[in-house]
Amino acid sequence: MCTLAAYVGVSPEVPLLVAANRDEFLDRPSAEPGLIAVAPWVFAGQDLNAGGTWFGVNEHGMVVGLLNRRRLEGLDPNRRSRGLLCLEILQTSSPLDAVERLRDIPGDAYNGFNILVADARQAFVATTPALPSLHRPSDHVQVDSLPPGVHLLTNLALNDPTCPRIAKSSELFRKVALPARGAVAAVVEPLRAILSDHTTALDPRTDVIDTLCVHRGGYGTRSSSIVAITADGRLRYWHAPGPPCVTKFSELEIPASA
Repeated sequence: MCTLAAYVGVSPEVPLLVAANRDEFLDRPSAEPGLIAVAPWVFAGQDLNAGGTWFGVNEHGMVVGLLNRRRLEGLDPNRRSRGLLCLEILQTSSPLDAVERLRDIPGDAYNGFNILVADARQAFVATTPALPSLHRPSDHVQVDSLPPGVHLLTNLALNDPTCPRIAKSSELFRKVALPARGAVAAVVEPLRAILSDHTTALDPRTDVIDTLCVHRGGYGTRSSSIVAITADGRLRYWHAPGPPCVTKFSELEIPASA
């Protein structure tokens, strides 16, 4: 499970801001964010098992974030890596190009996912069908446009109020005011405080404490990222290479956007 908050068109000074925790098995090898593709360049973390990614930006000012989605039929190891799809979407030229690609994907091509695709002008969430693809094999990935506002994604539906993490954190995220473009770094610590939450209630569907910052034996929050696009088109990227409760964010140097 992972958690992602997207501030879409909330402020003219900061038309897009995304904050996300990455939760994964601790022994799954991965690389911290860096350049992993060119033409267009892609700046993202990389899964060293399958070669894909879970979160990144590209030279066209796009932000893409992948979250695994809970589905009734469980995981099929024969399906293609969702991280490779995320990397392919980061190699498109615009959210509209990405949407065309996503709408053509059969619902049973990948294990369940939610993908955020956004830039300073528009944002979309693509998700696999909620029902098992065995019963509805013709279903394709569903793509929804996001209206202005603060939107939350986990391993359930977009803005799902039944998800304990969303129910606990949605108001907290909405209370974070986005500052002027020159002071956007001021949001990092307030967002870090929310992403560090350990107090979310038990999820009755899984009998698991569904916290934003996860510490569960061999599984947990591996890293945390915050990306902002300011009104002048500048991309800024902060990253914590560990759980945000104990790891500080540092701003990363990324190439200039096109």
